[in-house]
This record gives sequence, C-alpha cells and structure tokens, in this order.
Amino acid sequence: MRFRFVEEQRGAFPIDRLCRILNVSSRGLRAFGNRPASRRQRTDLVALSHIKEQSCLSLGRHGRPRMTEELKEAGVGVGHRHVGRLMRENGITVERTRKFKA
Repeated sequence: MRFRFVEEQRGAFPIDRLCRILNVSSRGLRAFGNRPASRRQRTDLVALSHIKEQSCLSLGRHGRPRMTEELKEAGVGVGHRHVGRLMRENGITVERTRKFKA
C-alpha cells in the first residue's frame, strides 16, 4: 500500500522524501515496480474481462447473481462475492429499465 502511494505521488513530490516519510526503502520501491502480478491479480483481470464482455452483451442489465451464472456457464469459476467486488471496484452497475414493484 505504501509503495502504491509513492508511485501515485511520484510527480508531485520527490521520491526520496516520500520514501523517508513513509519509512520505506528506495530498493524496496524498485523491487515493487519489477514484481510480477500476483495470482489473485491475474485471476481478477481474467474475470473482469469476462464480466465486461457479458455486461456489454446484456446491455448492462445483468446484476451480480445473473452475472455469476453467466460466468459459470462460460467456464469461469468465480463466486458471487468475487463478481460483486469486481463490479463495484470497476463501476459496472445495472441499468434498470423499470421501477421495482413488490
């Protein structure tokens, strides 16, 4: 989290000052930049690409439960909480066509 903050603020402040304030080393910052993506990040990217594709195909009308079923049919093994988190973090919302009536 600290390294990501330093990367985001790189243009606004000197890197050595940010590293000193956040108590991180510049070598650790370089290692963070060269580190490959984790397994969770890779699976999130794959699932997110499928979610975006299914969202476009459904014209934005599939919510978390229906999207999870669509992904399972497509062979992507993800749970509904995982799908909900990815949709929420990336701003994928449902476009309601009519008002809900009980």
